Amino acid sequence: MKSAAPVSSVIAVVGPTAAGKSDLGVALARHFGGEVVNADSMQLYQGMDIGTAKLTSAERQGVPHHLLDIWDVTETASVAEYQRRARAEIDRLLEEGSTPVLVGGSGLYVRGAIDALEFPGTDPAVRARLEAELEERGPGVLHARLTAADPEAGRAILPSNGRRIVRALEVIEITGRPFTANLPGHEAVYDTVQIGVDVERPELDERIALRVDRMWDAGLVEEVRTLEAAGLREGRTASRALGYQQVLAALAGECTEDEARAETVRATKRFARRQDSWFRRDPRVHWLSGAGDRRQELVGQALALVERAVTA
Repeated sequence: MKSAAPVSSVIAVVGPTAAGKSDLGVALARHFGGEVVNADSMQLYQGMDIGTAKLTSAERQGVPHHLLDIWDVTETASVAEYQRRARAEIDRLLEEGSTPVLVGGSGLYVRGAIDALEFPGTDPAVRARLEAELEERGPGVLHARLTAADPEAGRAILPSNGRRIVRALEVIEITGRPFTANLPGHEAVYDTVQIGVDVERPELDERIALRVDRMWDAGLVEEVRTLEAAGLREGRTASRALGYQQVLAALAGECTEDEARAETVRATKRFARRQDSWFRRDPRVHWLSGAGDRRQELVGQALALVERAVTA
């Protein structure tokens, strides 16, 4: 692939899991002489490699990747902290004349990096009360309350994601407004070209099933076992990651390994639908087909899209 001069915009590659974002991000970074900035919330964790489909060194093809492996699995994720780090990387790359290529399917992290997004503070007393209720009653009850208060947030947050449910309810209580009302309009802080990788549902579901099979074959269970010894089970965020949560349940004897595998496929398919719905609401995303027989065409279309956008 012939390289081109760097562009002074941020390129964001977004969309559902298993759509092919990582490979496209590498191709774009190589073409424009750029570097990748991770926007996958679970790839931020050290040692969570197989279950998050983190690219290997060979798959990165010499392209520097940033914001991978920055947190221990015992740390609770913070979008505000991610925002600070992501913008520092983006600013550095732009100052150096390099093209930042933001890649990931964590919608709030993408928006935190590139949009004028300020995160409400916390109230330790409110947080402690909600976390105690989560521990006592489980995430389902709290998710129902969240859906009643803010239907859009209820659709966007998985019913099993107790940490995010607690945070959304905390923000509602602190601000007196729906959680999603605290997300402003689409006001960017960087000149950004957003590319959404679109894969039809049947093909995406098949890719997800194949990816989970490969993860198991590559040693996901052993990876989780190793991370469990390092404190994964106590990590509020990392322990809820797709695949890891299910394997932890199997290791605890709550289900069989085959059941954990099947549930990982089901949960990932549900999650992919939520990701797709999130990014579809952003009118700035340019959707390109990532169908299996059009992967080379995808790269060409993405390159043309970026070049048109930056010269417009």
